[in-house]
Amino acid sequence: MRRLNFRYHRVLRAVLLGFLWWGALTTTVIAQDAATGPQNQAPPDKEDLSSAPAQVDVQPVAQDEEIRRRLLSVMEATGWFTNPQVQVQDGVVFLSGRAETDEIKKWAGDLARNTQDVAAVANRIELSQPSAWDFSGAWTGLSSLWRDFVRSLPFLVLALFILAFSVLAGWIAARTARKFLRRRVRGKLLRGVLAGGLGVFVFLAGAYIVLRVSGLTQLALTVVGGTGLVGLALGIAFRDITENFLASIFLSVQRPFETGDLVEIAGATGYVQQLNVRATVLMSLDGNLVQIPNATVYKTVLQNFTTNPNRRETFVVGIGYDDAIDKAQEVARKVLADHPAVLNDPEPWVLADDLGKATVNLRIYFWVNGKENSWLKVRSSVIRLVKRAFQLQGISMPDEAREVVFPRGIPVTLLDGIPEKTPSARQRQQPDAEPPSEELDAVATKAEAGLSSDAGELEQQARQAKPLDEGENLLRDAEQGRPPNVRE
Repeated sequence: MRRLNFRYHRVLRAVLLGFLWWGALTTTVIAQDAATGPQNQAPPDKEDLSSAPAQVDVQPVAQDEEIRRRLLSVMEATGWFTNPQVQVQDGVVFLSGRAETDEIKKWAGDLARNTQDVAAVANRIELSQPSAWDFSGAWTGLSSLWRDFVRSLPFLVLALFILAFSVLAGWIAARTARKFLRRRVRGKLLRGVLAGGLGVFVFLAGAYIVLRVSGLTQLALTVVGGTGLVGLALGIAFRDITENFLASIFLSVQRPFETGDLVEIAGATGYVQQLNVRATVLMSLDGNLVQIPNATVYKTVLQNFTTNPNRRETFVVGIGYDDAIDKAQEVARKVLADHPAVLNDPEPWVLADDLGKATVNLRIYFWVNGKENSWLKVRSSVIRLVKRAFQLQGISMPDEAREVVFPRGIPVTLLDGIPEKTPSARQRQQPDAEPPSEELDAVATKAEAGLSSDAGELEQQARQAKPLDEGENLLRDAEQGRPPNVRE
């Protein structure tokens, strides 16, 4: 009975001590909060309250004063705190003062929490606000940068060495490729593009190795992938420029024309002066410089009159229905056969082409050496001589039939007797006398200024024109100083 009462008293005493401890703790906290006032009260976000311990000793071994002195001595010994203060009441530790960083504040709370017989920790340590003139953070950052720079010096030296080696290797690769392709690739522009592409590839490989050595593997992959994306974006943005550049490469390789060739491109006829990376330049027959984009040259129909120096010309002449067609054909054929600028091989033709309203139309075909003679002048000479021969042979060349309308009419008077015989068309068109001009029978008149080709005159006009500054002529072989494969 006495043992049971003793146990009962022990339990009752423990419960009373617990209530007393809780009351003392509550009273102390309320009193301290009232004493500090609202101005000195730490912000809720800066107070770190530890969780309740799993077990609280009823009779602690360490006293509050011993705990306070121990914690205060440790905090002062670190030198991390400004004006550190420690208060302990019934195992509850109250920390105050200032710390530089949140990690130091947390460290103080963990220190108090791990101290023997500490029931709870109220961490009221405030973080120090740096002064506006405090440059310690800047110096710390500079010091950190300097340390990082010193640590990265070996990698930097190695990266510079690899980068310099890649530049040199790219230059050597490009130069070697140019020498290797000089005899194997015809177009100089294509040789430059292939050699330059090889040099850039070698340099990018070196740059990739530099990034890998520096530990920037992800950046290296980004650069490699981004280069292709950037190239695709630039190709889309500058589609016309890219198209002209690629067309210039194809034209310089295929060589559909050479410098000085007479060509017709997109309706423009002239002598080729230059092929650059953007356009093809022609000297028109009127003496004007014409620039045609290379993309248009590559995609459009192109006629090269210099590839085959022989050029066929044609014109139509009408004779009367009363005239014999075979006679007119023979007269015209003889004129063509006797003309010095008309080629006998291929043979000229004189063909009946059409039956018109008032004439039988003959179409005359003949060939001219366009390299030696001007087809315009030869055509003019042939037309003039055929007309002259028809007149001398009495072959009529009537005008086209016309319908004449007289709105007010024409008075007609009938004559008495037999009307006078009206002359026939052949009789009306017979010349009274042959014109005594020797120039009419000449092959070339003064007005035609000879039959020679005018390519030399146009070349002289091109030299006198304003010089073009569009880049190098891709049709010229820099090694030989003349257009390659010149057509004789």
